[in-house]
Amino acid sequence: MGGALDPAVATGRNLVRAALSDLGPGSRVVVGVSGGADSLALAAVTAFVADRATYELSALVVDHQLQDDSAKVAARAAVQLDGLGITAEVVAVDVGTAGGPEAAARRARYEALGRTGADAILLAHTLDDQAETVLLGLGRGSGPRSIAGMSLVDGVLRRPFLALRRADTERICRAYGLEWWTDPHNSDSAYRRSRLRADVMPLLEDVLGGGVAEALARTADQVRSDSAYLDDVAATVEYPLSVDTLRGLAPAVRSRVLRRGALDAGADGSALTAAHLLELDRLVTDWHGQVRIELPGGIACVREGDSLSYVRTPVGG
Repeated sequence: MGGALDPAVATGRNLVRAALSDLGPGSRVVVGVSGGADSLALAAVTAFVADRATYELSALVVDHQLQDDSAKVAARAAVQLDGLGITAEVVAVDVGTAGGPEAAARRARYEALGRTGADAILLAHTLDDQAETVLLGLGRGSGPRSIAGMSLVDGVLRRPFLALRRADTERICRAYGLEWWTDPHNSDSAYRRSRLRADVMPLLEDVLGGGVAEALARTADQVRSDSAYLDDVAATVEYPLSVDTLRGLAPAVRSRVLRRGALDAGADGSALTAAHLLELDRLVTDWHGQVRIELPGGIACVREGDSLSYVRTPVGG
């Protein structure tokens, strides 16, 4: 890549450098790659950063096997990664159906990435992805945790491009001479996120005069910060869960304590909704003899006298 440095490339490198600033030389970094513009751009700028910081960099190309030519797409991505000096492994995954096709594909992808044992796994979600995630959360009415969107750091997962627009990743690819693949699902109206991308976001930008994606991302940052504080407060509440103690908590804290108890007991966090939390809250604030509240994952919350406990739901009832 000759000539003046493209500003998008410079920004991308700086974002990756900041996201990995806590890692020392020799740390294992894996980039998740699909073959799309976002992940190829992320791989390209990460290669530059990793070379100078002496990270051990590799890429995992996940073939979801959802299109007939998916193996060719994955192989083409691996070839381009090799051209960037990045060792790439192609892994084919079986995508189930639980939670819908998008959730199932995401789960299979994260499981494959998690098996790498890397110190940091880089994902190529952009500011546009963040805005769409916030809108989806608003539409579900599933509370601040959903509206908070994706975080920059989530365990070993890191999303350096959350401040970068999708158009910038295409610009980075052009600067590096990379050819990206466009997932046909991204324009398939059967997928809610695709309709948001193609129809809703352009309309909102037009009606509200622009800057909507950035505003939604800022909202996510603010809500995530508030939620993190409330989570910290909730973490100070000790078990067993006394009804009197719970009743004395602010509702925002109480719901987090109840959720934490459910998750610790083994409830399925991806299926635990605001409606479940409302019913749990009623065991404390509006109890009329309810015995237990069934939760996803084969868990139930039981009230016995003035205490709550989480138990496994017996098979068959």
